[in-house]
Amino acid sequence: MSFYIAGTGRAEPEFILDNAMLEELVETSDEWITQRTGIKERHILREETMRSLAHHAAQEALADAGIMASELDLIVFATVGGDYRTPSQASIVSMDLGVKCPAMDLNAACTGFLYALDVADAYFQAGKASCILVVAMEIMSRFTDYSDRRTCVLFGDGGGAVVLKKGEGLKALHLSGEGNIEPLYIPNLFTPTPWRKEAPQKGTVAMKGPQVYQFAVGAFLREMDQCLSAAHLTAKDLDLIIPHQANARIIESARVKWGLPHEVFINEVARRGNTSSGSIPLLLDELNRSGRLKEGMLLALVAFGGGMTSGGAILKWQKN
Repeated sequence: MSFYIAGTGRAEPEFILDNAMLEELVETSDEWITQRTGIKERHILREETMRSLAHHAAQEALADAGIMASELDLIVFATVGGDYRTPSQASIVSMDLGVKCPAMDLNAACTGFLYALDVADAYFQAGKASCILVVAMEIMSRFTDYSDRRTCVLFGDGGGAVVLKKGEGLKALHLSGEGNIEPLYIPNLFTPTPWRKEAPQKGTVAMKGPQVYQFAVGAFLREMDQCLSAAHLTAKDLDLIIPHQANARIIESARVKWGLPHEVFINEVARRGNTSSGSIPLLLDELNRSGRLKEGMLLALVAFGGGMTSGGAILKWQKN
């Protein structure tokens, strides 16, 4: 199919919020958090900005791919909320890189990175691009109520970037949407006008945990079945599965249902928490730079998010 990953990058805030610190904020404990989520710590924005993190990740991806920013034909930025209502965060990346190419944001919640890959695929297929930068970066702490112990333990900040080049790495890509916002949403905050008074509300994550969990496990299985069927593969053909890092229990449930060994499923949620759309590209870069990704490996990416959205992809690792 239309592209392969030529380079990766990532960026995370320096400050780490661990479970012991959360015990001082809300009525919780390390044991309670670990048993329910598998999370031990998460990176939280303090000194940095989304702009600085995104720029760093983009520069790393460009350097890893061995290309100049001027070679980019498109920038796609996945996030649930950038620095500004407008312009797009992608436009800010474009400005900081000093390039003049089309740039757009998209919001598919935690599935955003896979939706961005699908947009890139369409550009490649249409012959409109030969080199695309995809960035997925989240500052979830902006939308977290640190007095709510059910949600404040879950989220972290950070993300990653990939440079895509036209080629034959992508084997399958599938997206889904259910049109159901109730299980997981973040309200917008608006300025009242003389003609309309906005109801007071928090601009923080609202989540129905049991519904999200049930959707997530089913979505993981459905998306991978769709991709495996399209690529004429079985789960045992995959070298690594990189799932959205939402919750260790969700990842483990999917692994058990597929009957695959632990080493195939990447589960690093303990160190970062849920970084929404940023979790998959962040892990891709970490695996790439550690040398764990070998030429010719078959990788599966799978995610779910608010909306409700879900997606999966299978690609061959062939960046060199």
